Amino acid sequence: MNRKVVENTIGQLRDVQNGIAWYDENFEKKIAPISETQAFERPIPEIHSVAELISHIWVWRVDTIKKLKGYESHLTIESPENWKSNEELKKTGWEKLKKDLSKSQAELVEFLADKDDDYLENNTYEGKYTLKYLVEGILHHDLYHLGQIGITIKLLNIKNNVS
Repeated sequence: MNRKVVENTIGQLRDVQNGIAWYDENFEKKIAPISETQAFERPIPEIHSVAELISHIWVWRVDTIKKLKGYESHLTIESPENWKSNEELKKTGWEKLKKDLSKSQAELVEFLADKDDDYLENNTYEGKYTLKYLVEGILHHDLYHLGQIGITIKLLNIKNNVS
């Protein structure tokens, strides 16, 4: 049973959430200093808040987990849950959003823990793409939005005159 790809994927999932990566950032490190007030603030109207980004990341991780488990998915970029408003997310709360993000990573890692490379490379979601492609895609999505969170935080600091 070859697990090189699976182990590499699990390592990257852990790194982006709370590990030590060569790019020196992870979600937990990046969002730890963000207050509840800052989390729901948009630096400018056209830029998502940190909370909106975290919710969006979580929604797509949960969707990925569903697909990996063989369930149907109806999530699209037009789905209302794809980008929830700050008003909606405030009802959930900043602490819960952070916990949900962390929990989704743990669930993804747990799901992959007993899988082998053959599982990822030779199984497809609805015949469209391999599960390996799906998992690599969620990693790319995470990293893209981790960078976006960094930019959002910098813009918030400029807006609020914080160095």
